[in-house]
Amino acid sequence: MPKVVINERPVEVAEGTTILDAARALGVDIPTLCFLDGYEAATSCMICLVKVKDPDRLVPSCATVVEDGMHIETDTEEIHDVRRTGLELLLSDHLGDCTAPCSDTCPAGMNIPLMLRQVETGDLRGAIATIKKDIALPAVLGRVCPDLCERTCRRGILDSPVSICLIKRHVADVDLADNSPYLPDCKSSTGRRVAVVGAGAAGITAAFHLQQAGHACTLFEQDGRAGGKLLRKFTRDQLPREVIQAECALVEKLGVCFALSTRIDTAAALADLRERFDAVLVTIGAVTEPEPLGLPGAEDRLQVNAKTHETPLPGVFAAGDAMHPSDLVVRCVASGKTAAACIDQYLCGIDIVRPPRPFSVHIGRLQEEELQQLRGGASASDRILPAAGDLSAREARSEAQRCLHCECSQEGHCKLQQYAQQYGARASRYPSKRRSLERHFQHADIVFEPGKCILCGLCIQIAARAREPLGLTFIGRGFDMQVGVPLDGSLAEALKVTARQCAEACPTGALRLRY
Repeated sequence: MPKVVINERPVEVAEGTTILDAARALGVDIPTLCFLDGYEAATSCMICLVKVKDPDRLVPSCATVVEDGMHIETDTEEIHDVRRTGLELLLSDHLGDCTAPCSDTCPAGMNIPLMLRQVETGDLRGAIATIKKDIALPAVLGRVCPDLCERTCRRGILDSPVSICLIKRHVADVDLADNSPYLPDCKSSTGRRVAVVGAGAAGITAAFHLQQAGHACTLFEQDGRAGGKLLRKFTRDQLPREVIQAECALVEKLGVCFALSTRIDTAAALADLRERFDAVLVTIGAVTEPEPLGLPGAEDRLQVNAKTHETPLPGVFAAGDAMHPSDLVVRCVASGKTAAACIDQYLCGIDIVRPPRPFSVHIGRLQEEELQQLRGGASASDRILPAAGDLSAREARSEAQRCLHCECSQEGHCKLQQYAQQYGARASRYPSKRRSLERHFQHADIVFEPGKCILCGLCIQIAARAREPLGLTFIGRGFDMQVGVPLDGSLAEALKVTARQCAEACPTGALRLRY
C-alpha cells in the first residue's frame, strides 16, 4: 500500500486511491466543484488543485492517483492563489445574483426571498423565524420601515414591487396574536453580562441578539417605557404603542431584563456599569453634548470605531444614532445587530471583525425580455395595497407569489459562492461580455438557468448512468459550449427519472427544484 505525506502528515492508503480521498482520510478538506463521489472525475473546475513536490507540479486531486513516496501540499498561499484564479475565471462567465437586490438593500440584511417563499407556502412559523434572524422588531418595522427593499424590487420594473413590508407586518402580527409566539433559541449561559444604555430600536435589537448568544442583558432606559425614538418620532396612528409593548414583551420573555425609569447620564454612572458588567453598549440617540457619559464626542456623535463599534473606553461600545445619526429605524436595527456581533466576539476573547456581507455576483439592470424570463415562475396578479395596511392571509400569500425570485435558490449552499467568499475571489477580476439571462420552466419539477452552469457535466453523467432515453449533453465547442438537450428536445423529455438527482448534485443551482 502506498505511503504519502500530505501537509507534513503521513498516511497509508490502498492502491488506486486519489489524492482527494487520501486527504479526506486525514481530515484534510480540499474544495471541489465538478466532482461527485461515485462518478468520473471531470477535472473541469480546477478548484481541487494541489501541489506535488519533487518535481513540483500542480495536479487535480480528484483525478490524480497517489504514488508511494509522494509529498503533497494542499493549503499554501500559492495554492490559494491558483484556486482563487480558477474561481474568478468561473465567476467571469457566471450569470446570476447570489443574493436578491431587495436583501442587498435591506440594512439589516434580511433574507427577504426566503421569507416570501415561506409565506407563499403557508409556512408563517418558518417566515417569522427567518425575519427574526435579523430583525428583532418586525411588527414595528412593518409599519415604519421606509421600504428600501421595495425600491430595488425587480418586479417594480415590470409593473409594481412586491409589498414586502406589509407581508413582513402580516407575519409579525399573526405571530404576536398566537398563543405561543415564536422565540428563537438561546445558547447556554456564558456567565457574561452586558448593560445596554437606551431601550430604543438599536438597544433592543442588540440585547435581543446578545441574549441569544448566551450573554445576560439588561436594558437601562430613563423613560418609563421602552421604545426611545419610536415613541417620539411616530404618532399612535403610525405606530400603535401596544405593538411596541408586545414586541418588547417577547424580548423580555427571551430573558432580557428591562430596567425602566433608570437614568444613566453621567460618567460616574457609566463607570459603575463598567464595574458591574462585562461590556456596556451605549445607544442613547443623537449626541447633544460634547462628552456624554464622559465619552469623547464630535459632530453630534460619539467617537466610535466604525468597524468594531468600540469607543475609546475598553469594554464600552456604541450603536444607533449615538454612532451614526439616521432618520431610518431600520438602520438603527442594523447597527444594533452588528454591535451585538462585535460585543459577542469581545466577550469570547477573539479579534473583533465586522460580520461580512455574503459574497454575491450582481447581474445589474435586466432588459425587458430578461425580466419576462423571470416572470415565468411568478403570479401575474396586480399588487395588493389595502388602505388600512393589514393584509389578510389570502392577500399575503397572493402578494408573496408575485416575487420573481431573482435570488439564487442555492444562496448559502452554493459551493461557488462559499469558495468565492473563502478565497476572497473577485467576480469582476476578468471582465467578459454578459450573456442574456435565461430561466427555463418547461419541466414540472426543476428549473434550468444556463447562465449559472459551470459545465461540470455531473447532470450529463447522472442522466447517462440512469439510461435516460434522451438525457443531456454538451452542445457547441470552446467558449460557446453549453449543457443542453440533444436533438432540440425539451428538459421534460431529457430528464424523466433523474431530475431531482441532477438538481441536488448541481454545485451552483443552475438546475434547481421548483419552489
